[in-house]
Parts: sequence; structure tokens; C-alpha cells
Amino acid sequence: MKQLFILLALVTSIEAHSIDLRGRMGIGATNQLANGLPALSLKIQQSKTFALGGILGFKTDEDETLYGAGLKLYRIIFDEPQLNFYLAGLFAAENYLDKEDKVQSGYQFDGTLGTEFHFTGLESIGFSFEFGLSARKANEEDGATFQTLGDQFVKAGVHFYL
Repeated sequence: MKQLFILLALVTSIEAHSIDLRGRMGIGATNQLANGLPALSLKIQQSKTFALGGILGFKTDEDETLYGAGLKLYRIIFDEPQLNFYLAGLFAAENYLDKEDKVQSGYQFDGTLGTEFHFTGLESIGFSFEFGLSARKANEEDGATFQTLGDQFVKAGVHFYL
């Protein structure tokens, strides 16, 4: 009986330190668009294991308008206090400047494994790292490009949770 009480106390204390982001919205920045545009990022934790995100970046001037907009799905596969491990999928529609400086449309699909961590005392700020694979198509003449990804928090994203 004493061991059961000790085990229950340990489990309860561990769960008390984990971060529950359900129903919270994170607003931040990412640089994951293949066309190189910095983007605003929005992430909403729908449940304990699922989050939905969106990214939007654009640049406009008198010569051309470049943009990138995408939808990102997150599936948390393991969580620890201050840390979540997740699978993510990103689909983005983008446009690029080709070799002749003409604007071309394309797409990007990323499949990644990542982690988001929070410092003790700063639970409302999440820093992400991701790695995985990407498929990109920049224009009609070129075929799709497949490549590996490895994004640190400056590129993968930083979110402030409201």
C-alpha cells in the first residue's frame, strides 16, 4: 500500500509539471517556406495529441508579388514535461522567381518529425526543431525536387501561446 501511495504521488507530480496547451493559440514566426520568405505562423492545439497550424508570408513591390501560404498538421506522439515530440505535415502553395526573374507558381510538401520545448517559467513560449523530407515543385519546366530537411528553432518556428 505504501508503494502504491508513493507511485501515485510521483505520477501526479510529473503530470502537474507538464504543459497543457489544449485550446491555446500560438502566434509566431517560421522560415520554412521553400521560396525563402519569412512567414507568420499560427498554431492551435486542438486536443492533447493534435494541433492545426497555418503559415503566411508575402513580399510585394512595384515589380512583383511573392507569397507563400500553407496548412500544417501536427500529431504529438510523445510528451514530457516542458517538451513535446510530434509528426508534422506541411502543404504550401508558393510562387518563386525563376532564372529569368519571372514569377512562377509552385508547391511544397514537407513531412517532418520535430520537438517543441518550453523553458520552466516561460511556458507560453515554444521553440521548435524539425527534420524530415520535402517535395517541392517551383515551375512547369522543372520537375519536383526531393530533399532532406533539418530546421533549427530560428527556421522551424517560435510561438507565443495566448
